[in-house]
Amino acid sequence: MIMKILHLLSQRPDFTGSGIYLQNIIRMAEKKGHRNYLIAGVPFDSQVVPLDVSTDACRFVTFSGGDLSYPVPGMSDVMPYQSSRFRDLTPAEIEEYENAFSGRIKEALEKWHPDIIHSHHLWLMSAIARNIAPHLPLVTTCHSTDLRQFINCPHLRDRVGQPCRQIDRIMALSRQQSADITELYDIPSGQITVTGGGFTADLFSPGKKPASPPVQIIYAGKLSRAKGVPWLLRALERIAHLPVHLHLVGQGTGKEDAECRMLADKLKCGVTLYGRVSQDVLAHLMGKSHLFVLPSFFEGLPLVLLEALASGCRVVTTDLPGCCELLQGVDSNLAQLLELPPLQDVDNPFPEDMEKLTANLAEILERKINESLVAPDVKSEMTSTITANYTWPAIFAKIEQVYHEVQSATSCR
Repeated sequence: MIMKILHLLSQRPDFTGSGIYLQNIIRMAEKKGHRNYLIAGVPFDSQVVPLDVSTDACRFVTFSGGDLSYPVPGMSDVMPYQSSRFRDLTPAEIEEYENAFSGRIKEALEKWHPDIIHSHHLWLMSAIARNIAPHLPLVTTCHSTDLRQFINCPHLRDRVGQPCRQIDRIMALSRQQSADITELYDIPSGQITVTGGGFTADLFSPGKKPASPPVQIIYAGKLSRAKGVPWLLRALERIAHLPVHLHLVGQGTGKEDAECRMLADKLKCGVTLYGRVSQDVLAHLMGKSHLFVLPSFFEGLPLVLLEALASGCRVVTTDLPGCCELLQGVDSNLAQLLELPPLQDVDNPFPEDMEKLTANLAEILERKINESLVAPDVKSEMTSTITANYTWPAIFAKIEQVYHEVQSATSCR
């Protein structure tokens, strides 16, 4: 059955993991014949037209001088563009935010008459949609940054919790995330479906790696402390005798971005900083890299790990639940998990643990670098076994099934 789908994202659809996820869902829906519409939050005067959505099918809430005076509030506290933090918004600014998105959603409902709403993040946007359209099928994808906001912004939980409990179906990226949603939001597990996340298999694929030395190491993501980038750079400083070249892909903002760039400048090994790049460029860089490192302190289901594995990279990452779920059963030659100590809050280690963390990461990196010097190409049957379940066609098949189930249940109400 062909559907008219209204997609909702409260931040920029052309940045970050949730934006890439949204664009791929729209692309898959378009291929299946569904009609797509989009509401998103963008800076004033920015020209953002996501893939496979025409200008006529988009409506934006504009920030930084448009509908709202302040920058786009990010679902992460550090975004790769100028942003606000939800925890810093005044009650008046929160009300203005809700009014702006409420207006756009009402206009969309009257103009497009969607059959179903697919929102992203269990946060204010999804709560607004549920309150405005209580009888329209609504599904929401959780991206984990929303869970972090729920923890860090207790003053907003009442505005979010009750409406989100009325969402028809919540789609989680992992089993652990599903359990976290139930615990934090008091949403029954039967209301949650684990659909996972995907990667673009025709972009990220294994090829022959360049000869080593040097060993080509890549990081891709925000340049922030929560992603562990300063920690990675300090660990590399300890093993400066090894022949490596670091490809640092991504950007941050403010002091954290400046700290990452300062530490990168101090490294004696070769370093290339790319800023934000397209998926095509990222796929090319991963294809020529031997080792991918994601030293993050907080993740949901990190799709970039799938992209790295599919590109034939060895992987080093932290033992967060989503990473463990993805890499379950993978041999240590392909992927190495670094144990994290208890954190003082959701994505911040205790200062006294950083010395040991840095030493442990340096030790693991040295081991993986030496393995890459001996065997630049890594072959593992586990790679294709893992990634086969996470292609976008496979993920969208699960999502489309949720659409049909929710529509059927709603029609019987």
